[in-house]
Amino acid sequence: FTETEFKTNNVHRTEHHSIYLFQKHKSRSRSQSLVSANMEEVGNGLPDEPKFDVKVSKIMGRYMVSTKEIAPGEKILSEEPIVVGPCTGCKVQCLGCYKPLETETYIAQCVRCGWPLCSQTCPGLGKSHGHTIEECMLLQKCKSSSLLDYNNLESVRLHLQTIVPLRCLILKRTDPSTFNIIWDMESHNDIRRNIPDVWNGNQVNVVNRITKDWGLTEFSEHEIHTICGILEVNCFEIGQGINIRGLYPTAFLMSHDCVPNTNHTDEEDNYKLTVRASLKIPEGHPITLSYAYTLQNTLKRREHLLENKFFECRCRRCSDPTELGTYAGALICPKCHTGLVLCNNPLDADSSWSCNNNQAGCPGYTIPARSMKLLLQRISQEVEQIDLNDVEGMEAFLNKYRNVLHPTHYLCLGVKVSLSQVYGKISGYLIYELSNKLLERKQDLCMEILKVLNVIEPGYTRIRGVTLYEIHAPLMILLTRDMEEQPPAKSELRTRLKEVLQYLTEASVILSYEPETSAEGIMGRAAQEALVQIRDWENIVGKL
Repeated sequence: FTETEFKTNNVHRTEHHSIYLFQKHKSRSRSQSLVSANMEEVGNGLPDEPKFDVKVSKIMGRYMVSTKEIAPGEKILSEEPIVVGPCTGCKVQCLGCYKPLETETYIAQCVRCGWPLCSQTCPGLGKSHGHTIEECMLLQKCKSSSLLDYNNLESVRLHLQTIVPLRCLILKRTDPSTFNIIWDMESHNDIRRNIPDVWNGNQVNVVNRITKDWGLTEFSEHEIHTICGILEVNCFEIGQGINIRGLYPTAFLMSHDCVPNTNHTDEEDNYKLTVRASLKIPEGHPITLSYAYTLQNTLKRREHLLENKFFECRCRRCSDPTELGTYAGALICPKCHTGLVLCNNPLDADSSWSCNNNQAGCPGYTIPARSMKLLLQRISQEVEQIDLNDVEGMEAFLNKYRNVLHPTHYLCLGVKVSLSQVYGKISGYLIYELSNKLLERKQDLCMEILKVLNVIEPGYTRIRGVTLYEIHAPLMILLTRDMEEQPPAKSELRTRLKEVLQYLTEASVILSYEPETSAEGIMGRAAQEALVQIRDWENIVGKL
C-alpha cells in the first residue's frame, strides 16, 4: 500500500433513493440495533468470517483492508445509518420522509413544532430516521419555527442545514454510545478552521442558529463545529428522488480511490447501505470507493476533493497526465491538430498544459492553468444549457467541439452517456423507430463509453451495468432486421447472438444488486427477461 493512495475518513455519494403518529422511542441503543457491518448472515444463522479489518497509518488515518479475497459482487457490509436528514443546500423538504415540497401549492407544518411536513399523516413521523418525538419536542421547546418564513423559502432552506447536526447532538443525551461512535470520526477541524467559507458558513447557519437563535446552550460551539465537520467528511448522499445524506457507523472507514473497487446501494425504506466488491479484492488490499464523480477529469475531481473533503488525492489515476489512457481531460492541440494537450503536472492545480506531440514537428502549444479552467468553465456552462432530452442539441455540441476536446474528454463523455440512454427512449427516437444508422450510433456510443468505464469504473458498477443493458437493444434490433432482409450465415448469427447474451448476462448480474424499485433495479429485471427470450433464439439457431 503506497502513500499515493491518499486516505481521509470521508465518504461520497452514491453517485444515486416520513406529522403525527409518534411511536415510543425504543430503549435499546441504536448502536446495538445497527446491522453488523463486518459479518454476513449465512444459512445456518451463524456469522460468516469477517471480510475486513481496520488499519491505522499516519497518512491514511483509519482505513479498511480485506481479510480474505473478496469476489466481484460479494457483499462486504450492510448497515443502517446512525442519522439521516437533509443535505446542505437542499430545497425545502418534509422532515419525516424528505419528499420535496417547493412545488407544492401548500406546505404542511408539524402541529407541534411548526417545521415542514408532507402531511399530518407522514409515515416518517416518530420514526428513527424521520421526524422523531425527541427532535419535535426540542424544536417546539426552543420556538424554532418562529424564525421560519414560509413566504421566503430561502429562509427555510437555510434553517434545514441545522437539522442533521441537531439530530447528532440529540443522540448525546438519548443514546450516548451511538454518539461516541460519531464523535470518534474524523472532522478535519484544523483544516476547516482555515477555510473561511466553510467555517464561517457553519458558524452562521448552524452554530449561531443552535446556540443563539434557539438558545440551546447545552451544546458548545466546539461540539457543533466538530459535528459539522464529521458530517461533511463522512456522510453519504443517499435516497432516490430526494436530497438527503446519511451517516453510517462503519462504511466511513473505506478509503478513497479515483478507480474504486466497491459499489454501494441504499434501500428506500430504511436507508440501509450495502457495499459490494465491484472487482476481485485480494487479501490485505484497501477497500475503496470514490468520493468524487469518476467521470470527471483529474482537475475537477481534485478540486472537488480539496474543497469538499479537505484532502488532495494523489492516486494512480490522478498522478497520470493521460488518466490511465482515458484522456478524460485532454484537448486536441490547436496548432498541430494531431497532438493532445495534457497537464504537465496533474498533482499541481496551477501547472500548465502542453501538447505532447513533440516528435511530429508540432510548433509547440502551452496553455496556463487559469486559461484551461476558464475554458472548461465556459464549455461546462454550455453543456448545462442543453436539455437532457434534446438529442439534436447534444449531437450539435459534440460536433462543435470535435476538433477541440478529445472524444473521451469528460465533457464529451457525459453528453455521450446521456445520448446512449435517450436514443431509444424518447418521442421521435423510440428504439424501434430508429434507423439503422441511429441504432449503430447508439451502439458505437455504448462501446466508446464501456471502453472508458472498463478503466475508471471497472467490474460490477452501476453505470457499467446500465451501459451493458443499453448496448444490447441496437445489437438485437439490427440482427432481427438483417434476418428479415438477408439472413446472415448460421455462424455469424451465433456469434452475434452470443455477443448480445454476453452483454445482457453481465448487465443482469450487476443490476440484480440494485434496489428493486429503482430505475436500475427495474432495468435489471428487464435484462433477465430479455435473456430468456434470446436464449430461446439461441436454442432455435442451434437446431437449424
